[in-house]
Amino acid sequence: MSTVIFAPSLRDPTWSRKVFWTSFALVLMLPALVATEFRPWVFFDPDNLRVSAKFLGDFFPPKLDPEFLMMVAKEAWRTVAIATAGMFLALVLAIPMTLAGTSMLSVSLLSGRMGVLPFVIRQLIRWAMIILRSIPELIWALVFVRVVGLGPAAGVLAIALTYAGMLGKVYSEILESGESHATHTLMRNGCSRIQAFFYGLLPQNATELTSYTVYRWECAIRSSAVLGFVGAGGLGQQMDNSMKMFNGAEVSTMLIVFMLLVGLADLLSSRLRKVIQ
Repeated sequence: MSTVIFAPSLRDPTWSRKVFWTSFALVLMLPALVATEFRPWVFFDPDNLRVSAKFLGDFFPPKLDPEFLMMVAKEAWRTVAIATAGMFLALVLAIPMTLAGTSMLSVSLLSGRMGVLPFVIRQLIRWAMIILRSIPELIWALVFVRVVGLGPAAGVLAIALTYAGMLGKVYSEILESGESHATHTLMRNGCSRIQAFFYGLLPQNATELTSYTVYRWECAIRSSAVLGFVGAGGLGQQMDNSMKMFNGAEVSTMLIVFMLLVGLADLLSSRLRKVIQ
C-alpha cells in the first residue's frame, strides 16, 4: 500500500504565508539582537553565576525590624500619594485639552468642513500632547529635581506632564471613535460644546474612559517607585539608598512591599472596572 505525501502548501493553504512572515520577522530581529548585544548565554558563565548567587543571597532573610517596617509603610503611602496627586494634575491638564482637541465637538464641523482657525488650534493642542507624552516621566523627574529639589514634588510634576499627554490622546481617540449623531444633534439644537459633551459623548464612553483612567493610575504607582531612583521621593528613593549601601535585606523587604502594593492596586482597579461596567 503506497503512502501519499502531500506538500506543506497542500496540507496548509496558509503555509507559504506563515513561512514568509516568519522569515521576515527573523530578518528584522536578527540585526536588532546584534545591535543590542543580546547574548543570553553570558548568564550561565561560572563567574556571573557566582556573582548572581551572592547578590540574591544578600536578600535573605528580609529585614523585619518594626522601626524599619514603619519607615517602609510611610514611604509606600508616599508612593501612592505621588501617583494619585500626579494623576489628579494630569486630569486637570488632559480634560481641557481633550475637549478642545476633539473634532467631534467642533461647531464649524457641523457645516461639513472644519474652519481653518479651529483646525489650527486643534493641531497645536495635539502637538502639545505629543510633546508631553514623548518625554518620559523619568526625564521630567530629572528636570524637576533640579528645579524644585529632591522630594515627592518632582515625582508628582513628572507624572502629571507625561500622563496628561497620554490621557489627552487616548481620551480624544475614545471620544472620536464613538457615535456622533447624538452629539451633533444637541449642538445643532443650540447646546454648547460642554453640554453636548456631558449629554452626548460622555454617557456612551464613560465606561471606557473610566477604565483607562484607573489603568493609568495603576501604571502611575509603578512609575512613582521608579522615579524615586532619581530623587523624586517615595519607596524608590529609599530602595536606591539601600542598594547603594549594599543592604540586600532592606532591598528585599521593600521589593516585597512594592509587589504587594502593585498587587493591591491591580485588585482595586479590577474591582472598579467591574463596578463601572
